[in-house]
Amino acid sequence: MTRLDRTDINILNMLQDDARITNAELARSVNLSPTPCFNRVKAMQEKGLIRQQVTLLDPEPLGLHLNVFIHVSLEKQVIEVLARFEAAIAERPEVMECYLMSGDADYLIRVLVSSIQDLERFILEHLSKIPGVANIRSSFALKQVRYKTALPLPPNGMTLLSKR
Repeated sequence: MTRLDRTDINILNMLQDDARITNAELARSVNLSPTPCFNRVKAMQEKGLIRQQVTLLDPEPLGLHLNVFIHVSLEKQVIEVLARFEAAIAERPEVMECYLMSGDADYLIRVLVSSIQDLERFILEHLSKIPGVANIRSSFALKQVRYKTALPLPPNGMTLLSKR
């Protein structure tokens, strides 16, 4: 097992806040010299703690005004049907998130589109045509109250769990 100390946590929090921070700035902010800071980041990357670095875009100026949550129920929950649905959803650029759920619906997907017409097109031409889809229910997000990408990390360090 590996342990992350307070400095590792601070590095991860700084990188979650701004992935474009230079190593020199990062090292200065966590009170390390650049080489040990770089080595810590590299070690955390090798352990798979840092999956990727991305640029987050603002959907509004790009014309993506509708944030829609769609509950999808399947006819049967068998491996082949689940795999077919997941593969079809993975191909759709408007699908931002997809979760296999417990409860009433089998899947919850979040779709970002420009208009009601785009949503209608997505549902009628793509989602409803996936074999095994039995029921589709949509809910529109009226307002985004909170959105974050940073994971909540304990400030004083932690022991890493092994990957399954």
